[in-house]
Amino acid sequence: MHRIDELFTKYPFYGVHKMTAHLSRQGPTVNVKRIRRLMRKMGLEAIYPKPNLSQRHPEHRVYPYLLRDLAITTPNQVWCTDITYIRLRSGFVYLVAMMDWFSRYILSWEVSISLETEFCLMALDRALRGARPEIFNSDQGCQFTSLAFTGKLESAGIAISMDGRGRAYDNIFIERLWRSVKYDKVYLSDWQQVKEARAGLDAYLTFYNHERPHQSLHDNTPFEVYCNGL
Repeated sequence: MHRIDELFTKYPFYGVHKMTAHLSRQGPTVNVKRIRRLMRKMGLEAIYPKPNLSQRHPEHRVYPYLLRDLAITTPNQVWCTDITYIRLRSGFVYLVAMMDWFSRYILSWEVSISLETEFCLMALDRALRGARPEIFNSDQGCQFTSLAFTGKLESAGIAISMDGRGRAYDNIFIERLWRSVKYDKVYLSDWQQVKEARAGLDAYLTFYNHERPHQSLHDNTPFEVYCNGL
């Protein structure tokens, strides 16, 4: 799973068959069924349209994508979220983050040892304590289509937007965040326990928000742009 994570971060267009072939070339040989099972467990899906291989929960509504051709010009106009896999020396955790699209500012985040919806709700609650967006964008993962999650957004008067199936580039800025987190911090660390991962992620995401300049933000930090605009 750690090796799959490294390869998928580098080659997000890899599906099950390409991933299996790449890993088998490096030895030992692995089979497609095992790689498919592990990629599903990790929540990984290659970036290209393809048939929907999983059935949605019948009570989970999927919302349309609202950001196409939309000019995003101010903080709190659009927020987005996603979940990624974070490796430990023996095991792994999942990381969810809430990001302001315009400024790339990380509003909140949380880690969990499972993909239950609760840790996503915790991060959402924390973000909503400070502000509210006009639109909230996510993928179609069961955590974000759950009645608990969408109900919280709708009760706050927030429009819900969801990416198309297999189109991670609909949420491109948070995908770029995951690459930064992994290459700048996770792959250079050797966290053994969840508390170490949490402390390391806290340090990096604080740096990302307050110290790391972004060329796309005219070399300002996300916090500066979130508070002051461009």
